[in-house]
Amino acid sequence: MPCCIRMNTIMSLRPTSTKTAKSLHFHYKAKTTLKPSLFSSSSFVSVRNHRTLSFTNQPLPRPLRFRHHGIFSFKCFGAADFHSKKLALPYTRSMQSFNYGRFAYRDVSSDESDYELGSSQKEMTGSTLDNVDDWKWKLTMLLQSKNQQEVVSREKKDRRDFEHLSAIATRMGLHSRQYSRIVVFSKVPLPNYRHDLDDKRPQREVILPFGLQREVDSHFKAYISKKPTSRGFFPPNSLSRSNSGGSMDTDEIIYERPELSVQNSAAMERILSRKSLQLRNQQEKWQESPEGQKMIEFRRSLPAYKEKDVLLKAVSENQVIVVSGETGCGKTTQLPQYILESEIEAARGAACSIICTQPRRISAMAVSERVAAERGEKLGESVGYKVRLEGMRGRDTRLLFCTTGILLRRLLLDRNLKGVTHVIVDEIHERGMNEDFLLIVLRDLLPRRPELRLILMSATLNAELFSSYFGGAPAIHIPGFTYPVRAHFLENILEITGYRLTPYNQIDDYGQEKTWKMQKQAQAFKKRKSQIASSVEDALEVADFKGCSSRTRESLSCWNPDSIGFNLIEHVLCHIVKKERPGAVLVFMTGWDDINSLKDQLQAHPILGDPCRVLLLACHGSMASSEQRLIFDKPEDGVRKIVLATNMAETSITINDVVFVVDCGKAKETSYDALNNTPCLLPSWISKAAARQRKGRAGRVQPGECYHLYPRCVYDAFADYQLPELLRTPLQSLSLQIKSLQLGSISEFLSRALQPPEPLSVQNAVEYLKLIGALDEHENLTVLGRHLSVLPVEPKLGKMLILGTIFNCLDPIMTVVAGLSVRDPFLIPFDKKDLAESAKAQFAGRDCSDHLALVWAYNGWKDAERQQSGHEYCWKNFLSAQTLKAIDSLRKQFFYLLKDTGLVDKQIENCNSRSIDEHLMRAVICAGLFPGLCSVVNKEKSITLKTMEDGQVLLYSNSVNAGVPKIPYPWLVFNEKVKVNSVFLRDSTGVSDSVLLLFGGNIEKGGLDGHLKMLGGYLEFFMKPTLGDMYLSLKRELEELIQNKLLDPKLDIQSHNELLMAIRLLVSEDQCEGRFVFGRQLPAPSKKAEKAKNVAGDGGDNSKNELQTLLARAGHESPTYKTKQLKNNQFRSTVFFNGLDFAGQPCSSKKLAEKDAAAAALLWLKGETHSYSRNTDHFSVLLKKTKTTNQNRIPVRGGKWN
Repeated sequence: MPCCIRMNTIMSLRPTSTKTAKSLHFHYKAKTTLKPSLFSSSSFVSVRNHRTLSFTNQPLPRPLRFRHHGIFSFKCFGAADFHSKKLALPYTRSMQSFNYGRFAYRDVSSDESDYELGSSQKEMTGSTLDNVDDWKWKLTMLLQSKNQQEVVSREKKDRRDFEHLSAIATRMGLHSRQYSRIVVFSKVPLPNYRHDLDDKRPQREVILPFGLQREVDSHFKAYISKKPTSRGFFPPNSLSRSNSGGSMDTDEIIYERPELSVQNSAAMERILSRKSLQLRNQQEKWQESPEGQKMIEFRRSLPAYKEKDVLLKAVSENQVIVVSGETGCGKTTQLPQYILESEIEAARGAACSIICTQPRRISAMAVSERVAAERGEKLGESVGYKVRLEGMRGRDTRLLFCTTGILLRRLLLDRNLKGVTHVIVDEIHERGMNEDFLLIVLRDLLPRRPELRLILMSATLNAELFSSYFGGAPAIHIPGFTYPVRAHFLENILEITGYRLTPYNQIDDYGQEKTWKMQKQAQAFKKRKSQIASSVEDALEVADFKGCSSRTRESLSCWNPDSIGFNLIEHVLCHIVKKERPGAVLVFMTGWDDINSLKDQLQAHPILGDPCRVLLLACHGSMASSEQRLIFDKPEDGVRKIVLATNMAETSITINDVVFVVDCGKAKETSYDALNNTPCLLPSWISKAAARQRKGRAGRVQPGECYHLYPRCVYDAFADYQLPELLRTPLQSLSLQIKSLQLGSISEFLSRALQPPEPLSVQNAVEYLKLIGALDEHENLTVLGRHLSVLPVEPKLGKMLILGTIFNCLDPIMTVVAGLSVRDPFLIPFDKKDLAESAKAQFAGRDCSDHLALVWAYNGWKDAERQQSGHEYCWKNFLSAQTLKAIDSLRKQFFYLLKDTGLVDKQIENCNSRSIDEHLMRAVICAGLFPGLCSVVNKEKSITLKTMEDGQVLLYSNSVNAGVPKIPYPWLVFNEKVKVNSVFLRDSTGVSDSVLLLFGGNIEKGGLDGHLKMLGGYLEFFMKPTLGDMYLSLKRELEELIQNKLLDPKLDIQSHNELLMAIRLLVSEDQCEGRFVFGRQLPAPSKKAEKAKNVAGDGGDNSKNELQTLLARAGHESPTYKTKQLKNNQFRSTVFFNGLDFAGQPCSSKKLAEKDAAAAALLWLKGETHSYSRNTDHFSVLLKKTKTTNQNRIPVRGGKWN
């Protein structure tokens, strides 16, 4: 179909020939540039060559076409036949493919795009329209370019027109984002913040007090003069490779019965046979007793009993089976018993060893107690449990319930699970990260252990997914029996109870009576729609509430999806207590904070807070075991039990007397933004499967009622199942476990998961472990990584523990790590928030540290405990005694674990000789938490905080640093950051320039003398050249000392007193006298220097990272390298990815060879090499894009590469 194009700018065209009918050539002068595109013409072909414009009806080689929006009007001079004529350029969808991004050209060239642009032009001013036309040309050129990845503009007009330009870029398959006064259009997704485009990123001038540098230099020179000339007395590769000999035993490992040292196998068999016979006699004796008969009768009433024979037959005939069953069918308590009883009856009880994993400690403990009771035994005999910090098992334990992490730690020492006959993985439907990881390990283990039996148990009917993962393993379903449960959704609840929703009775902060708080929340809700609200917006728009009264419809119009609904829950509970039949109530909340807040509100109610009428209990994984057990007890007659719980009560535990369920419909879930490397902790809607599980808890003992605090239309919009944890959490700890278990490449291993995480998430985890020194450049476990792998904490916390041991300040550091591993001990009651914050501030003093405040609070509690006044101390200072006891228990465990590594001296006093040195504590905290770092710029009335990945951030309000008008430190290190609406930092400590330079990440020289860089150039430090050299030398010697201590725990670092004295001086005497500067430009390197660098052939410092990032963002696996040593003692490396391979030039080391291979691959991808044909579509090959055979095919819109 013909399409005419009009150009508003009048152009002068002069025909070079008017006699030929086949071709016309014009020379022209134009105020605007004609833009070629990819469109073919059936009649005319146009080519622009400098200032020559040709029209011909003959085909030309590789023709270029004009963009066809509107009509071009040509005013011709000197040719009567063409004067004031309009030339029509016919348009067809047949197009010529370009080397890159052809799908985007087809997209922007569709008729739909023309229509959209034409309609939007009416709303644009002339200047905007011209700018948009210019950018169409720029974006087209970006797509054609082989080596250009993005276009950056600082023009004001581009910021003005960004909305229009962004829409065009999206249609072309490009990504766009505005960073303050800069707009960027890119071929790859763009993060929320780019520090390289931030003119105000941290640049720090470092200044030390007068005379300090001279004093430090004197100590350092004294140290160097005494140091042996041979640097380091360990083999070079020992610093980066893990030692193969000797494993470390820990309390977390499941007890393994030692092998019998009996030479005669027949004698061993007689011993096992005698023990098996003894077990069978004990079992028969119990089953024949009156109590045993009653218990057997009860067990036979469970639905699982009907499938007992089928289950046992499947276990004996198959290595893997998948069992699904509704909650309450008995699969968790009965199936492990069936297997144990069957083995004992077959006289194989002594050789039987069953491990049943549970996702939560409360589940492992509760189930083991129940099974032991059903067997008529005390816990710890044939049935036991093991969770972190607690355990009850013995040498005769044949059935062990444990958390998944405990079994993973067993695998760390025993990769083949020697002696284990059955592994049962329960609650696999929850798709926890440890469970998914365990499934990969077990699937690899099964071929090596053909006699091992694996049983997977799920509470939902998605068994097909797990069955196919294990090669079509048989699936068995146990039909559950529950009484019918009637569901009431929000519209029904409002009708039944008569409750009325308003914009101001849905505020969930109990005790906050300040009007400004309510107004602030209401305004925030109107201003910005949250993820919760946005996800159900469409469902609410099409909802039909015609069957409801006008009062109910009015309430529903005011419903706030973000609200948990404390007041509504209170009203529903009153309705149940007053009008419904007896029975316990289970209320599902999002987290511990909401549980505490709601509990406080209900206890203040005249009915719900009356202990004679209501027993109000909480259920959360962080509670003490004794408190958790209270939820299973029956209350006194006339008292209704109400349990406030999180989603752990969906499947992990069963409260038998529950008749009523109140479901808020939300759960607090951690998601992970890999592009911005930021965890997000936001309440999110649960899945339909979870909603069904919650509803089912009400039908255990009699017909039940479930009150869903959301409309039915919202339930219909829920996802079917929850997103696996492996896809929504950072992978640092998991990656370290993979390397400690010697499972090969992290990315390759995780690619075998049920649902593999995105490559960028894996890359972020690997880069983090390299940054903290747990992995070397070749992704091998370092000596530090080996030590970290045996500590049951996050890698950063484990590093903090190890350095606390090395620098003899272990006691306070154990307190910090234990405090960060459990819930915050500082309580902030809503009605006494100011008093609580004041109490915490008193502990912090002027330290500007949440971590040191924790240390002083714990030390004070220990002193009070010695005087029998611990509870009074906690009540006075708003501290949780339960959490402090957990910290105390963790500290003991950490000490024994570190003692096993050999790092802790036998004389405990030596480990704490520096425990009162606050400055050294800051240094160790900084070393552990790095790269969790933000800059602190104090302004007149505010404080600006910035991180490398997020830009400007905020502090949580309960931080001691949040309420101070000025922070006297230039840097804060923090434990974690969480994106809620903005990015918030938790648990921070102020550190000086010297602490950061010595105990932070690697530092390197910049482009000037006295210029140091950190974190790839994000942090820049400027100082006197001699001071810069001093920092570099001290950092090098300090790292060498730490590595030597890790390799030889018996090394006495106090013998390096002069070095330690120099470091202590810098750390303690740096008064933070420097200042921040912004926008300081460094001189560009000369062309001669650049050429010399290229000739060196090292491939650039970042070639490997750049290649890995490019592949990860495109959704591909990380590249792999194969390096060979040549005869001339040089190395040549080859990089492999996506079916391609590139060999580099010979280099003097493996590291340089790999960089050179990566650089060669990047040159090819960017089109900067002539070793391949120019017609090769490099990026299409990378992205697995095959050339389209049908040129008329309409592409799918979107910017993601597949």
